[in-house]
Amino acid sequence: MATRRNPSARQVRLGVELRRMRDAAGLKATEAAALLGASSVQMSQIEAGVAGVSEERVRRLAANYGCADSGLVEALVAMATDRTQGWWEEYQSVLPRAFGDLAELEHHATFLREVVITHVPGLFQTPDYARAVFAYMNPELPVSALEPRVEHRMRRRAAIEGAAPTPYGAVVHEFALRVRVADRRVARAQLLQLLDLSELPGVSVRVIPVDQDGFAGAGASMMYCGGPVPRLDTGIRDAPVNKRQIDADVQLRRLRTLLRMVETASLAPVPSREFIHRVAKEL
Repeated sequence: MATRRNPSARQVRLGVELRRMRDAAGLKATEAAALLGASSVQMSQIEAGVAGVSEERVRRLAANYGCADSGLVEALVAMATDRTQGWWEEYQSVLPRAFGDLAELEHHATFLREVVITHVPGLFQTPDYARAVFAYMNPELPVSALEPRVEHRMRRRAAIEGAAPTPYGAVVHEFALRVRVADRRVARAQLLQLLDLSELPGVSVRVIPVDQDGFAGAGASMMYCGGPVPRLDTGIRDAPVNKRQIDADVQLRRLRTLLRMVETASLAPVPSREFIHRVAKEL
């Protein structure tokens, strides 16, 4: 059984879910390993995501763990057997693992919801806007490291474009619309692109004005990605990169509550478009 030196977040999540299933069944790792005819070390590697697991083994474990959630089992089988060679893998040698993990998560998500306070969401950014953000966040980045980051961010838009786009709802604070990460030209081009992309099928953009009531305590940026079944939902705080993915049920419930609070405090999509258009005209 070959092991991985740098498993993706998706591979790690599969192992986490298998371990949670085992814990729910009250079995030790050694007992689970015996079910597969494997060693305890191999079982630990499977649950850590550093070793793959076959469809047959996933089904055998689920059956012996007494898991009656067929939707979850089928989703785990799909994760175990997925051999997708995504476009993000082209960047493995030039970008940190977190970039690929985010793109892979967006690719497989059944829906995406995002709240952004300080910047326009990455899925909407223009190259000039993204370049300014990355350059400011890490001023020591050479061009050879900066441009792959910009290109990767542009390619992430594939998740919400194309023949089968992922439904995406974004809530953007007025601050993000008004802050100039570069200059007036870049800011105006960014707002116009935001307006264009807000008309994509399945895309919804809502704005929170600075004078809107009911926004206290819900100010942190976040992303919520729907899984094939609710148990496999994933959250990210302060997205888009270098932040830990959240998969614990308690934390996911908290994120869903925060999302509801933020959406309640935001304008509806049509007034939001009008708001963005007014801000663009002021530039």
